[in-house]
Amino acid sequence: MIELRSTLLLGNQAIALAALASGVSVAAGYPGTPSTEIIETLMEYKDIYVEWSTNEKVAFETAYGAAISGARAMACMKHVGVNVASDSLVSSSYTGVDGALVIVSAGDPGMWSSQNEQDNRYYGLMALIPILEPYDPQSAHDFTVKAFEISSRVGHPVILNTTTRVSHVRAPVKTLPRSSPVKGSLRKRPDRYSLVPDVARRDRDLQLERWEKIKEELESLVVVSGSGRKAIVASGISYPYVKEVLEDWRLQDEVKLIGVFSPVPLPDKVGRELMDVEEVLVVEELEPIVENQLKSFVVDEGLHIRVQGKKLTGRSGEMTLNRVRLAISKFMGLNSEVLERHLQPNVPPRPPAMCPGCPHRSSFVFMKRGVILGGMKETFYSGDIGCYSLGVLPPFNVQDSLISMGSSIGIANGVYRSTGTIPVAVIGDSTFFHAGLSSLANAVYNNTPLLVVVLDNRSTAMTGQQPSPSENMDIARVAAGLGVEYVSVADPFSTDFSKAVANAISWVKVNKKPALLIAKRACALKAVEGFSERPLAFVNEDKCTGCTICYDHFTCPAIMRKANKKAHIDPRECIGCGACVPICPFNAILLKGEKPEGWDRAWLS
Repeated sequence: MIELRSTLLLGNQAIALAALASGVSVAAGYPGTPSTEIIETLMEYKDIYVEWSTNEKVAFETAYGAAISGARAMACMKHVGVNVASDSLVSSSYTGVDGALVIVSAGDPGMWSSQNEQDNRYYGLMALIPILEPYDPQSAHDFTVKAFEISSRVGHPVILNTTTRVSHVRAPVKTLPRSSPVKGSLRKRPDRYSLVPDVARRDRDLQLERWEKIKEELESLVVVSGSGRKAIVASGISYPYVKEVLEDWRLQDEVKLIGVFSPVPLPDKVGRELMDVEEVLVVEELEPIVENQLKSFVVDEGLHIRVQGKKLTGRSGEMTLNRVRLAISKFMGLNSEVLERHLQPNVPPRPPAMCPGCPHRSSFVFMKRGVILGGMKETFYSGDIGCYSLGVLPPFNVQDSLISMGSSIGIANGVYRSTGTIPVAVIGDSTFFHAGLSSLANAVYNNTPLLVVVLDNRSTAMTGQQPSPSENMDIARVAAGLGVEYVSVADPFSTDFSKAVANAISWVKVNKKPALLIAKRACALKAVEGFSERPLAFVNEDKCTGCTICYDHFTCPAIMRKANKKAHIDPRECIGCGACVPICPFNAILLKGEKPEGWDRAWLS
């Protein structure tokens, strides 16, 4: 027997090491919290192919193509990224695979870093793809291995559905040793993989046959403890919460606890365990996926069992220990008065803020000035997903919509068509390549008068400075290749950026076509890497008038307000970027110290 080593790991690291133990040879993803560390961990291993793809659809299709060829492959993305990949995802369930294909969908209940908290277990129901749902880093490792085993045995894609609390918690994990990567070979099977109607109809029948085999494979992913006329069915991360509450209240012998770690399809074993039960509480995060399947089983079998779920647990936000306590107390008829009076800790709010030196801060300040210089008293700022989403907050207020990756240009098109107002679409460089190209082509094709501002910091910065295609692909040339006639590049740290915005808007107004302006300056966190010494900004108090512009309207975290309203720059926070220097109308902010060699190149190249 192999003695397994226990290591303190993030849930995402545990998933990556499980993929290596399962013989993964191709892995692809797009950075998105809370999934990012899986690909980052796999990139440390040079004998397999790992890539950051331009978007989730490409990442999925890369893994799918490898699995079609007989390889063991993985695609990783956050929950909303599955929407981008869904076209090919649904078809993959029809064709199946010759190797193994595991899709990690990292959900975000509570929307800690996302625009919605959709429950991707619905994809399993819709597409007939099984879902495995871990509840801690150890189960994340074990269920990843199980997912590869099922996918390989049945020849079908499998989704591993994690959440923020699984992906980003650390715990000791016993990991399996690495296996040799299972690579593919050239296989030509148009009778299976070319989904013209005749092929798709045959594949549909085979898909349903595999679905029955999958149900058998999932029987082992149900654990049962305790007994009694009342039962609690708990799925995923809800399981350890329920287990803890029952143990705390010494109810573990009076209530039958059924842990479900494959919520789609719900194993028949769950129904069989309820034959001697009168009442069931289903505890699961977000949507009633298990609850509804269980109710269908009860009706189909003619059982007289009361099934409760979302009416007691609630439907939105993360499942918590307190929510579970309250639901179980009501289910068991216990006194819940004390629980309902439970006070949440009074934690002061900490609104997110852009980093010191973030070029987006300067872009927003000068962009607003440029819009006015260009003769527009007001406009619609169509925003997008990235660090620059923080522009929605005061004092910037330059993101009037934030919908999805790449939506800024498409939304702007609709705003113009319905109002006649020339909008400004704000999009990042990584997002531009992710989902902005098709909407920009649409703007050119339909002659939409709008200004597209691409905030090019040469990084997928929001998720940890992963590489962006803009590092080696020129956005200006790409835009020109799509037919954009007016393309300009400017430095957002310069007051000339306002003039660049104004010039672009003036061109749009005259020509009634889209223009594109690139705000080009590196992410501050990336630019200052490797510099032990750098210049610092300071305030000449003799010139400072206390006008408040630098700390109330520019809002760099390094700039403080003194009691006399004059500004002070904290040298511990300042990174020496110099963005604040042109902001002061009285020339009261200066840089001191020499720029180290390569400083300007790090910011601008």
